[in-house]
Parts: sequence; C-alpha cells; structure tokens
Amino acid sequence: MRQRTKIKSLLQSAETGFETTVKGWVRTFRNNQFIALNDGSTNLNLQIVVDFENTDPAILKSITTGAAISVTGQVVASLGKGQKVELKAASIEILGDSDPEKYPLQPKKHSLEFLREIAHLRFRTNTFGAVFRVRNTLAFAVHQFFQERGFVYLNTPIITASDAEGAGETFHVTNFDLNNVPKTAEGEIDFTADFFGKATNLTVSGQLEGELGAMALSDIYTFGPTFRAENSNTTRHLAEFWMIEPEMAFYNLDDNADLAEELLKQVIKEALEKNTDDLEFLAQRLAEEEKQKPQQERSEMTLLEKLQFCLDNDFERLTYTEAIEILKNSSQNKKKKFTYLIEGWGADLQSEHERYLVEKHFKKPVILTDYPAAIKAFYMRQNEPDAEGRKTVRAMDILFPGIGEMVGGSQREERLDKLEQRMDEMNIPKEELDWYLDTRRFGACEHAGFGLGFERLVQFVTGMGNIRDVIPFPRFPKNAAF
Repeated sequence: MRQRTKIKSLLQSAETGFETTVKGWVRTFRNNQFIALNDGSTNLNLQIVVDFENTDPAILKSITTGAAISVTGQVVASLGKGQKVELKAASIEILGDSDPEKYPLQPKKHSLEFLREIAHLRFRTNTFGAVFRVRNTLAFAVHQFFQERGFVYLNTPIITASDAEGAGETFHVTNFDLNNVPKTAEGEIDFTADFFGKATNLTVSGQLEGELGAMALSDIYTFGPTFRAENSNTTRHLAEFWMIEPEMAFYNLDDNADLAEELLKQVIKEALEKNTDDLEFLAQRLAEEEKQKPQQERSEMTLLEKLQFCLDNDFERLTYTEAIEILKNSSQNKKKKFTYLIEGWGADLQSEHERYLVEKHFKKPVILTDYPAAIKAFYMRQNEPDAEGRKTVRAMDILFPGIGEMVGGSQREERLDKLEQRMDEMNIPKEELDWYLDTRRFGACEHAGFGLGFERLVQFVTGMGNIRDVIPFPRFPKNAAF
C-alpha cells in the first residue's frame, strides 16, 4: 500500500523533489487543470496540477466538488501565489463520485443557519474544519494539563439516581413499556419494577461522585457528557454537553481558583500555538461577522487579541459583595442600561453584569467569590455570617470577555453538621445521599473543585456565536438528529 501524506505536513515542510500520494476531497477544479484538494488536516488546500491533455476524459469529468480522489505525483515548488509547493499529478484515481447538481456545498459562502440544516456535511467546510481541530487540541490539552500534575482521570456515571445541582431538569432513564407503566397501589409509578429498581436519570454533573474519588486519590478529574432537560432554545444552551470537573482534597478556595486560572491559560496557549492557521481563519470570519452588527454591539478586541488578553492578565479577584457595589454604582445601572437592574445585595448576576465587570470595569478576566448562600448549591462551604448577618458560601465563578461565566466552583462543605443542616433547609433528602455524607463521616478534610463547560470554552476560543456550532452533533429541544 502506497504511503499517504497528509496535506498539512506537505505544506508545512515545503520540501520538494519527491513523489508522494495524497488523498482528499475536491474543493474546486479550475480550467481542467488545477484541483484544490483538502483532506481535513488543515484549512489550506493543496494545489494539484493536472496534465489534462494526457488524462482520461472520464476521470476529468468525475473531478467535481466534493469528490474523493487519490493523486500520486511529484512535489514541486509552486509558481502560483499562496502556497510554496504543489503536486504535479502523474496519476489520479476517483475514490468516490459527487454529483455536482446535488452536492449542497458549492464553492461559495454558506450561512451557519444553512449549514445547521445539513449538519452531517458541515465538517467539510473551512469554518467547521477549523472549529473541530481547535476542539481536538483543547480536549487533548485538558488531559495533558491534569496528567502532568498527577491527577487521576475518573469516569463518573452517566446514569445516576442523584441530581447534583438540585435543579430537577433531568432526563429520566427507564426500560418500562411506556404504554404499560407499572403502578403502585397508590397509583404512583412503581420504580422498583424498573431496570435499576429505582428512579434514575442522565447525569447533570459528575461532581458528587468525583468527590468520592478525591477523598481517596487526592486529585481527580472527570471529562464526560452531562445532560440538562432545560427547554431552552438560546445560543448558549445544549441538552447534551461535556464537562471538565476536577475535585481536589486538601484544597481551599484560593487553591481552587489558582488551578482553574492555570488550566484556562495553558489550554488557550496550546490552541494559539498548535492551531495558528485555524484561529487566524476564525478571527477573519468573526471580523466579517462583526461588521454586520451595530457599532455598539461590536467587540473591542479581535479574536486573537481576546485570547492573548486572557494569557497576559492575572485574573482579578473580588467578592460578590464588592462586585454588587461596583455594579450598583455603575453608570450602566444608574442610567438603566442594564436589562436587569441591580437593586442591591442578593441579586443573581446575569451575563450582562458579568461582562460589564470583565470588559468595562476591570478590563481583564475576573474571579468572583463568596456568593449569597441562597443562590448557590447545598454542597458549598458556608462562611460565617457577615456584620449585617448576610450568609455567603465559598463559591467562585470565573468570568471571561464576551461570554460571561466560564468556570463555576467552590470549596466543598466538609463539616457534616453544616452540610446536613443545609440539606434540610433545601429539602434535599439525606437518606438518598447517605453515600455522599459518608465522605464527611470518615476522614473528612478541606477540599474543593470546579466545573468547566467544555463547549463554552471551545466557543470562546473559536469565536463562534452559537454553542450548537462547537459540538459535532448538537442536542437541543426538538432535535436529536444522527
């Protein structure tokens, strides 16, 4: 079998004077002489020079946009602009035809809306090729980051009987015949007859199970799919998405924030170094998109500037209470330019508030800590009430330009009595989480962790406006194609 060379390596090396074979898909074929060939390893095409006078007319006729071909020939210096090398074809084999009358991806600009309608083919475009190569780099960089620091990669369950967030927006898992669901004498669904013998759902987070691992292995991380049955059709929500969730024993909130900042900086740096061409293409795409927006809605930074901005600045750290004072006294709030006005302490911050702090006030990424207990989950460590009797928890959110919250985390409540008291206040049944409470009964220690939504990270790094465009097969209300 003849060795195939990836187009990316040919273009990067710019070496000439040798024979090789390339395989890929035709982007364009001009004048029966020049093929732009792409194999997905890069957004850049390799120019194939065809000796059309000595090539079978049937083969020439089959070289259409979208066709898969194999070309063997000599790598030579290119006479044209835009590439250093090209391939002088000695032989061309048609591997798969593509009917130009029916193939929907013609050599022209297609809208993202149109590409979502043919999502099974969108990988073949420059935009989505770039997005998913960047996604690949980021995923590998996440694993590399934790592995270099001795973390254990833990697979937490996708099917679970717990709702870690207490949100109740879960997908139920059952093997019942839905036309004949068993009922108890009281008329309730009899889950004891179901496959697992109890009500189960798809996980919304691997955190609680991750804590069990951290209480024995010290430092663990999960990286897997999570599910939220939120009937939301916005550009920021998915029903299935991937979460990175580390849990660390003997960490406090400051240690937690340090690790999260370090992680974000390292994976962004990896993408900038390894996906230069892709990010330059995506930056150009975003700049064109920005031109269509009103001036006041345009970003002050280009995509590459925004990424570098996160590397160059130490993240600003302040408490929720300090942030509320800044927001309440801001001209945006006083002039009623916020959609959700900040009246005072206790408000749940919206994306517009988070972006104001990052983009207008501090002009750097922000880590907010010590949120009101009333708006946070039961497992977060409780602070002593402040001078005004206000109750807060050791929570943190990391806020980024253009996107708002990137990371959410906390120091976990390790004190059994405090945790049980909080669960009672929030009507969370302790008997169902008795396994979780055991981590506080036997060898409890200070510990912390956070969650990073992977698609949100990919969205930030690629500059894509819709989260559905950064996951290969998006799941959202009324859509589960493929």
